[in-house]
Amino acid sequence: MTSTDRPIRWGVLATGGIAAAFTEDLLAVPGAEVAAVASRSEASARAFADRFGIPRAYGSWAELAADPEVDVVYVATPHAAHLAATTLMLEAGKAVLCEKPFTLSAPQAEQLAATARARGSFLMEAMWMYLNPAVRRIVELVRDGAIGEVRAVHADFGFPAPADPAHRLWDPAAGGGALLDLGVYPVSFAHLLLGEPEQVKAVATLTPEGVDEHTGMVLSHPGGALSLLSCSLVADYGQRASVHGTTGRIELPADFFHAGGFVLHQDGKPAEEYVIDRGPGNGLGLEATEVVRCLRAGLTESPLVPLDGTLAVMRTLDAVRSQIGVVYPGE
Repeated sequence: MTSTDRPIRWGVLATGGIAAAFTEDLLAVPGAEVAAVASRSEASARAFADRFGIPRAYGSWAELAADPEVDVVYVATPHAAHLAATTLMLEAGKAVLCEKPFTLSAPQAEQLAATARARGSFLMEAMWMYLNPAVRRIVELVRDGAIGEVRAVHADFGFPAPADPAHRLWDPAAGGGALLDLGVYPVSFAHLLLGEPEQVKAVATLTPEGVDEHTGMVLSHPGGALSLLSCSLVADYGQRASVHGTTGRIELPADFFHAGGFVLHQDGKPAEEYVIDRGPGNGLGLEATEVVRCLRAGLTESPLVPLDGTLAVMRTLDAVRSQIGVVYPGE
């Protein structure tokens, strides 16, 4: 797959909103070709294929896995199905880009990583925030000591969602709740800047169905730095984040996971505003571009979204769930 003679051929697994947004961006990624789409419903797959001009549409996951003209599959199912879908594709010899959250739990994530590594297959979580140019610039500034030693990270992600027990956000069987769907962003942001925490403290309010409607977290990292994080399905948190160091701070005033810039405050200096192009389209094409780059280079993991980092985030999410009492069916 290191040849540059032909495009990297993509299959899209699932036909929901995130799959559509990703495919729209994928069509514009140099070196990528959308070859096939699959759904549990052939009619849904055909409608999606017609919408985006995709040559082949399948009414089962197995047909996509068996397609010899697909190099990599984007798994966009609800996260309760990530383990089964990604395992099927890896065992069929496909590279995989799997939506976040990677799985329902750390053991499931470890299983996927082990499968990919045993087969020498490429696997990456679709954590687009890690590829966002503004977020990458923040990481560079922090590592260069622009705000001194980082002592705290704050990040919040919340929006009011209609309370519908049948919707995946509220359904335990679908891995519902604020934590996995939204909280994965603040937790991943904290991990990116401070690494895996040594201690996790969390509280939450649960729905009658047993998923978290809003959750607060304090993570204690090596060296004593703290991450103060929250997520919610009942209130608008503005999606703000900030990084606080001994000689300054960095503020992302809105949509930190898809930032178009930030403000750098350094002690004794005027505030400096950074405006950084997020790239074309929905911003999801950054993931596809990174996958294409890695496959061309013969890599089985992305250095920007490494599997070990994904596994560490899943361990933290498991620790939070253990404390707030969210248990999914089968656990």
